[in-house]
Amino acid sequence: MQKQPFGSLFPVSTLTLGGGGLGMLWGETTFDECVATVHAAVAAGINLLDLAPRYGDGKAETVVGAAFGGRIPEGLRITSKCNLGNPAPDRVYGILRTSLETSLRLIQRDRLDIFFLHSNLVPDGHAMWNAPDVSRLTPLPLFRSRVRPAFEKLKQEGLIAAWGLTGIGHPDAIIEVLNEDPKPAAVQCIANMLDSPGGLKFFQGPSKPRDVMAAARANGVGIMGIRAVQAGALTAAIDRDLPADHPEVRDYALAAGFRALCAEIGEDPAIVAHRYALGLDIDTLVLGVKNRAELAGCIAAAEAGPLPADLMARIDATVAPDR
Repeated sequence: MQKQPFGSLFPVSTLTLGGGGLGMLWGETTFDECVATVHAAVAAGINLLDLAPRYGDGKAETVVGAAFGGRIPEGLRITSKCNLGNPAPDRVYGILRTSLETSLRLIQRDRLDIFFLHSNLVPDGHAMWNAPDVSRLTPLPLFRSRVRPAFEKLKQEGLIAAWGLTGIGHPDAIIEVLNEDPKPAAVQCIANMLDSPGGLKFFQGPSKPRDVMAAARANGVGIMGIRAVQAGALTAAIDRDLPADHPEVRDYALAAGFRALCAEIGEDPAIVAHRYALGLDIDTLVLGVKNRAELAGCIAAAEAGPLPADLMARIDATVAPDR
């Protein structure tokens, strides 16, 4: 699999194996199948695994630990995350350190290559704080005063090689941080034709992932595309039961024209969606696959490469992206 520059970090494979499927969040699978999927991804040349405690309450990290038993193949890099929320300032480092240590124990290694903030960055006083559940929100002032220094301390202690942001918070806050020093080494950006985070969006207004990508590129920050199929909304059929008013179900309805176009050209919507994402300004695309068959389809998409510009334009015309 091809590799390309990844900000100031290591060369990264076109595809990254994400932990959502390994954590059994995206439909039925088995532990053994997830382990086999990890091995197949590495055999195919994928050199980055993107995990998090929230992916199945540690299941994804446990899968990777079981896959390698602490003997990580040379050149394979592993990330994890911490959903920090909005704790008292003096608890920030301890929460991050505890989350990191738990992840390292499950993965069976002694440091992470990238440690991401899994919380949504939010400007202080923003309307997002009026939501019923704010457990996934971290105030921008707290990030500046405590979170970023804690990440830097973890680097100095040798527990992480780099840190990054999950770029699904308020886009203005994310872009501000990308323009500040010390910068994150990487940012995860929504990369789909709807520009939609789906159920991960906690604010009004456009998500502006392409503006986040542009800011990251201008500042030398590595870019990981996420949610290429928008949690199943851009596939032929959502593979789990969701309520009718769920954001993913609404996005599935918005993508009806996209599925019709895929039927017209005789292509699988999931493969086309991955190829569309590969045409965006990203360094690597994170997969949410849960088995080897889905992985093989994504590898085929990567081998086929990004879509032609005219087909991307036709796809854009079928949807109403949140821009």
